[in-house]
Amino acid sequence: MKAMVLRAFGDIRENPLVLSAVPQPEPGPSEVLIKINFCGVCHTDLHTVEGELPDVRLPIVPGHQVVGIVEKPGQGTTRFKPGDRVGVAWLYSTCGHCRFCLSGRENLCETARFTGYHVNGGYAEYIVVPEGFAYSIPGVFRDEEAAPLLCAGIIGYRALKLSGVKPGGRLGLFGFGASAHVAIQVARHWGAQVFVFSRSEEHRALALKLGAAWAGRAEDEPPAKLESAIIFAPAGGLVPEALLKLDRGGTLALAGIFMSPIPELDYGKYIYQERTLRSVANATRKDGEELLQVAAQIPIRTTAQLFSLEEANQVLGLLKAGRISGAAVLSVSG
Repeated sequence: MKAMVLRAFGDIRENPLVLSAVPQPEPGPSEVLIKINFCGVCHTDLHTVEGELPDVRLPIVPGHQVVGIVEKPGQGTTRFKPGDRVGVAWLYSTCGHCRFCLSGRENLCETARFTGYHVNGGYAEYIVVPEGFAYSIPGVFRDEEAAPLLCAGIIGYRALKLSGVKPGGRLGLFGFGASAHVAIQVARHWGAQVFVFSRSEEHRALALKLGAAWAGRAEDEPPAKLESAIIFAPAGGLVPEALLKLDRGGTLALAGIFMSPIPELDYGKYIYQERTLRSVANATRKDGEELLQVAAQIPIRTTAQLFSLEEANQVLGLLKAGRISGAAVLSVSG
């Protein structure tokens, strides 16, 4: 089968992903083989390719926002049959019996494996996944619309929950890429007032189109103090900017898997008055199921720019340069 394979980390400008012919995987017990139609492109893929994340298995096929069709169920499978449309997300497997898994926090499982990171992902024609970690895709979405929901959507949804946003509350979103353009639609559905901070004029325009009450740059002052905020951009320098705009008792959630160093913070200026600063690590299957359910109810509309599988290096370059509006999606079967 065709796949874009990473054999050595490198600057995305050097095209480290190589189009290769690799063996088609076979499903083991309780696994399903999926023929991939589309795979979303994520900032995590960029951090993986450029070697900014630890413990990446090489060689690896990146990609963890997969939509496709079950081609072959493995022995003992019960959830899916051939022809079912399914999705695969970042969380590939967990141990199921540690203190985190048993307390509803499987996203923190110390032996969790992640798609396109520990096991081959979606920049390929086929993928194998444990059936318990695949998702049924609501019929309201086309494949290319559903792909960004499987990471950008899920992590944005978890970040919204951890930010403590409430109906009628004031929420700030810093960075307006794939995840934020889904999160704003959920937040508006919940009745929140959303303020967007982005360096891109195009992204700010999209935010206003999707219902933002205000859009500006990170250094601009919004019309009101924020009660909750999420930083999606991998820029530690945004943390003090966001905290300055956060009201007393507010929460700032950091939604990225990677972030550049956070500057030293003066306690009285940025943290005091019971402001909370917290990270968002991965997501649970429950987060994914809830997100897909609410996404279908709204329904969420993703803005997807389509590219071929062979263009994966170029797409990641555009993502790094902030030149993707909405989400980027690779068309694999086409």
